[in-house]
Amino acid sequence: MTSRVVVVGAGIAGLACARLLIERGLDVRVLERGEVPGGRLASPEVDGRPVDLGAAYLTVGDPGFGAVVAGWHERGLVRPWTSRFEVYGPSPHPPDTPGPRRWSAPRGLGSLAADLAAGLPVEYGVAVRDLAGLGAARVVLAMPAPQAAAVHPPAAAVAGDQDWQPSLAVALRYPARCWPDFAGAFVNDHPVLVTVCDDGDRRGDRAPVLVAHTTPGYARQDAAAEVEAAVREVLRLPSAGTVTAVRRWPHARPAHPYSSGFASVEGVLLAGDGFGRPRVEAAWRSGRAAGREISGEISGKISGTESAKRPSIGDAPR
Repeated sequence: MTSRVVVVGAGIAGLACARLLIERGLDVRVLERGEVPGGRLASPEVDGRPVDLGAAYLTVGDPGFGAVVAGWHERGLVRPWTSRFEVYGPSPHPPDTPGPRRWSAPRGLGSLAADLAAGLPVEYGVAVRDLAGLGAARVVLAMPAPQAAAVHPPAAAVAGDQDWQPSLAVALRYPARCWPDFAGAFVNDHPVLVTVCDDGDRRGDRAPVLVAHTTPGYARQDAAAEVEAAVREVLRLPSAGTVTAVRRWPHARPAHPYSSGFASVEGVLLAGDGFGRPRVEAAWRSGRAAGREISGEISGKISGTESAKRPSIGDAPR
């Protein structure tokens, strides 16, 4: 049987989209080039413990996503982490201004993607290079727009508009915790660093591990030593850390995300955290918005009605 909908990408957006479509009784196939779900919810095991090398945390603003996070909390998959980040460099806010509640995952953010993927028809290790042969009525490319453009060239216009920037994530392990207690820090106007997080505090095991994310200019695989030196300088650490993991993200964040829930480019829907404020929640909302769009179209066709003509940019998710 030909699948009605193929979702390419098993990150948070693709999984949220697929789950909504299945809830609405549609035939769905999810294709993921990696061996595990999650995309930028990457938390590989390093030295016997997970380390978050992609997204740093979750925040909640949308009630629907809040219900998902509440369910994770009840099952011990997430925990409240902090509402305060330190700021190094100039800041527009007073130093003690609290931010949103940030949630962390004791088993790594990747465990949340695994939970969303449970029971879904996800095929791993499948690299989709074009749309030919997918046998789908509709296709959702749930990935950064530059990756979508490699599969569906007309998406290059969205990629250009959003201007995706790279970043390097570097995990550093120390002989002991040698810094004052802090959850994480924004490093403003720094040539190397954007954020530094205390992964032991984030995980709750107090391991002496920091994770730094870099500016685009230092998103090079060979820049780990420079990142370590920058962390040591900014935090005024007494000793160097050992680099234990490095992950380069060629499309870490969009400089100009769309405010819409998704984009439709020549019949193919694009979804992910490029549609809304670039956070995990935005990716979830985008996937759900794309799923609602498709389920509405297909339901209309099945009932013999024609779908209303829609704009090329999707409505903001509700």
